[in-house]
Amino acid sequence: MVCARRGDRLYLFGRNPEKMQALLQQLGPAVIGHECGDLDQCEKAEARVARAMECLGGLDRALIAHGYLGDQARSEREVVYAEQVLTTNFTSAVALLMPLATYCERQGHGHLAVITSVAGERGRPRNYTYGAAKRGLSCYLEGLRSRLYHAGVRVHNIKLGPVDTPMSAGHPQNFLWGEKRAAARAIVNAMERRWHVVYVPRTWALVMCIVRALPEFVFQRFAFLAGK
Repeated sequence: MVCARRGDRLYLFGRNPEKMQALLQQLGPAVIGHECGDLDQCEKAEARVARAMECLGGLDRALIAHGYLGDQARSEREVVYAEQVLTTNFTSAVALLMPLATYCERQGHGHLAVITSVAGERGRPRNYTYGAAKRGLSCYLEGLRSRLYHAGVRVHNIKLGPVDTPMSAGHPQNFLWGEKRAAARAIVNAMERRWHVVYVPRTWALVMCIVRALPEFVFQRFAFLAGK
């Protein structure tokens, strides 16, 4: 909504046709192109990006914001299901980044932002398959940022904490949870201010600094930290 209100021209990808239609009605004429489909079909990523470029007549910024939390217990038993979680949260994002990065590198400017997760900071029993994908994606973004830096292209890693959305429905909430509209504004601000790595909500920067620094024996001793 922030981008639409200020006059940005938008092209949207989405997986849910009903939700996409509702969003299009809210955003109005700011959206000049959209597409629904399975983003896990990585072989279609290049064509999707090409259609967006053609429709927009160019590209200044791109945000990759899809993900799938999945069922951790099931991902520990079924390798095909684990592969699905990893594909959605890592491979499908990389498939979109490849053509986007090439385009921005050639034009000599642009902003590429990807929503990862604080779950990738340290493995916890409740979500380590999902977290592993997000940590891998963070590493990919770090390398991509170095590759594109001298081309004038900025790469943003948005490390999102829990936010009240359908993806997190049913999970117990606490004071560390973020509100979705505030999170959206923070993501836009991060791209405009050229921040490389941003925690949303910002409180998570301090929390994760402490969690990463804890020795393993301390981390495992406290169930609320390890997520047991």
